Amino acid sequence: MFSSLLPLAALVAPAFAVVQPLNTTIVGQYGNVPPVYPSPNATGNGWGDAFAKAQSFVSNLTIEEKANMVTGYPGPCVGNIVAIPRLGFSGLCLQDGPLAIRVVDYASVFPAGVSCAATFDRDLIRARGVAMGSEFRGKGAHVALGPVAGPLGRSAYAGRNWEGFSPDPYLTGVAMEETILGIQSTGVQASAKHWIAYEQETQRNPTYDDNGVLIQESVSSNVDDRTLHELYMWPFANAVKAGVASIMCSYNRLNGTYACENSKGLNGLLKEELGFQGYVVSDWGGVHSGMSSIEGGLDMNMPGGLGEYGLYDAPLSYFGGNVTLAVANGTLDITRVDDMITRIMTPYYFLGQDKDFPSVDPSTADLNTFLPRSTWVTDYDLNGTRSRDVRGDHAKLIREMGSASTVLLKNVNNTLPLKAPKSIAVFGNDASEDTQGFYNQVNWEYGTLSVGGGSGTGRLTSLVTPLEAIKAKGALVQQFLNNTLIATSNISDLVNPTPPDVCLVFLKTYAEEGADRLSLDTDWNGNEVVASVAAYCANTVVITHSSGINNLPWADHPNVTAILAGHYPGEQSGNSIVDVLYGVVNPSAKLPYTIALETDDYNGLPTTAVNSTDPNAWQANFDEKLEIDYRYFDAQNISVQYEFGFGLSYTTFEMSDLQIVQNQVAGDETIQPGGKLELWEGLYTVTINVTNTGAVEGAAVPQLYVSIPGAPPKQLRGFEKVNLAAGACSSVDFVLMKRDVSYWDIGVQDWVVADGVGVQVGFSSRDIKLVGAL
Repeated sequence: MFSSLLPLAALVAPAFAVVQPLNTTIVGQYGNVPPVYPSPNATGNGWGDAFAKAQSFVSNLTIEEKANMVTGYPGPCVGNIVAIPRLGFSGLCLQDGPLAIRVVDYASVFPAGVSCAATFDRDLIRARGVAMGSEFRGKGAHVALGPVAGPLGRSAYAGRNWEGFSPDPYLTGVAMEETILGIQSTGVQASAKHWIAYEQETQRNPTYDDNGVLIQESVSSNVDDRTLHELYMWPFANAVKAGVASIMCSYNRLNGTYACENSKGLNGLLKEELGFQGYVVSDWGGVHSGMSSIEGGLDMNMPGGLGEYGLYDAPLSYFGGNVTLAVANGTLDITRVDDMITRIMTPYYFLGQDKDFPSVDPSTADLNTFLPRSTWVTDYDLNGTRSRDVRGDHAKLIREMGSASTVLLKNVNNTLPLKAPKSIAVFGNDASEDTQGFYNQVNWEYGTLSVGGGSGTGRLTSLVTPLEAIKAKGALVQQFLNNTLIATSNISDLVNPTPPDVCLVFLKTYAEEGADRLSLDTDWNGNEVVASVAAYCANTVVITHSSGINNLPWADHPNVTAILAGHYPGEQSGNSIVDVLYGVVNPSAKLPYTIALETDDYNGLPTTAVNSTDPNAWQANFDEKLEIDYRYFDAQNISVQYEFGFGLSYTTFEMSDLQIVQNQVAGDETIQPGGKLELWEGLYTVTINVTNTGAVEGAAVPQLYVSIPGAPPKQLRGFEKVNLAAGACSSVDFVLMKRDVSYWDIGVQDWVVADGVGVQVGFSSRDIKLVGAL
């Protein structure tokens, strides 16, 4: 019904029928391979009778309605598929993001993805997914735009790493799977993003001059075939296996071709090799062609027609009415359009969204500055209850997860937990109330940092600050919140003449969508703040709230007695950190990344500039291949400050009795969602015993690594969080699946079980206690 509103030229110009060549690698060099066409039709594998319902729905659509079903339109949500009342279809509401439903009020802000990964706790990650899903549902959102496996974390500087989980694909894969299962258990669709090799913000979109003429294309992520499979595709396989409804394609080019029209990436790898049965939705403004995108595997164009409103330097829409005309003139086969819609509607029916799904909260429309009402081309039914409070008791979970994700990096002479100090001095601009509001601050100088910025952020309804929670403990608290003042003053001139029992320094590092980090230091002179306080206070405890990796030049300062990495803990930030400081919670979190000794030690740096006017000048060659994060530091034998998987506790643990048992498996090569069934079969069971040898209850996280010849020395392939009373012992089983002990053979184009695989089990990537072999 809206086709007449959209221009038709983009899809029916003579060049429209020419399929752009695909560039992607299968031979280890950045070269060309034949494209993969046609886009595979969904088979309904795993969706039960929902697939038949979707097919029936499609059979009743007019061609104009079909065009609307694959094209977004401005509306109350960040993405909208318009209703078809005559068929009882109320439309689709797609909402950000990976840690909260963003464009709403009275919703929770959960810990970020990087915080989830730091917990190494499957149950907590699943519970977070369930809680988030219930809030999306309560606000009438059919699709939650998350979780995030891209960026994976190739570069320490990437601005959106915190939205994802970890540069380790196994840990990220587990977190993806648990989050998706949690979200979709509530009847809300998850959308795994961003497919694929989206590892920097700089030049993620093409640039144009004032007349709309292309200057330079988006950065091209140039990745060899083995690396693509073993790192960047790995967690998406978990997502597909979990039954994810949707996968969002990314802004960048993949080996020269935009990810949202890359037929090898979408048709060949995602829909064929991984057996993905859901729909591919574009990132917002990530569509740069008509037929090349449709035939390349894209199923839904978001946010649709926005060029007219100046939000994107692009035609009004490559889809929309152009789809109608392309079908009419024979350029586009209607069966391809039917499959696009079948893929969209199957998870809708499978998750029961056709039955008693809540309407969109009307307050959403008022808060949606991205798509204000002036841009809408149709009315939406916004007659439901306004400003619904969907938070429930989720603050309890957020508080627990915030504590469980806080990594204890240093604890000299058992400084922590605090022993009822009578006098506390609090330093740093991260400790107190946010002075510029609770949503997407531009300059975050004053106020605690509980979340990053951009589409992955959340709108805080409430926030417990560290300073507030510390004061609630009843000690004498002195506060100094101006970092410039702290860094340039003699601290003894600021504090009460009686030295405090402990000095707590709160630092922060902001990161956001659209910009890569320029430094790995903490913001607002954080290093100088620590130096100033530590020069005065012999018991200085530093807490960082950060998007991820920080340079810690003061880590070995003798007066810095404890360090806690608090990441982005969400709205219960203060309560979470105080629970750890005072020992209400025994820290069990582990680093989901590596902290180097020197900033120059990191590899995989973003491409930040080019010296060429060539439209294809932006090239990011992933020459490090499999060697990212700890894989790189281990392969190059580089000393680090704190290794991947590291984290202290208030108790101690030991492990013993490594046993390896080979299992009988079927070897079924049938492709199901997630890939060949045999890849998910458990070939081996590895068993160890873990004992709490300390005086207090705590949780250990034994980690299993494999050594595959021809690969980095260690690769995580198992972890378990085990809570143990003092003196208690527990047996822990790890199941190694075929894909865990295989490598991607570029010649045979398949996973091959490696010979001579070693097994290492320990408490971090560099604290190995037990060694064996398969």
